[in-house]
Amino acid sequence: MAAKVDSAKCVGCEACVGACPVGAIEMKDGAASVKESECIDCGACVGECPSEAISL
Repeated sequence: MAAKVDSAKCVGCEACVGACPVGAIEMKDGAASVKESECIDCGACVGECPSEAISL
């Protein structure tokens, strides 16, 4: 199961983009978006999100 982003909480800081070891997160319309087929469920993005917008 891939990480999920709550776009209402996402502030668009891009911290998760840099934290993802496989490049599975991209920005779309000012919010993070997870490419589910590429996500390896490592959770690296969850800990980096200052607005707690990402969950596994």
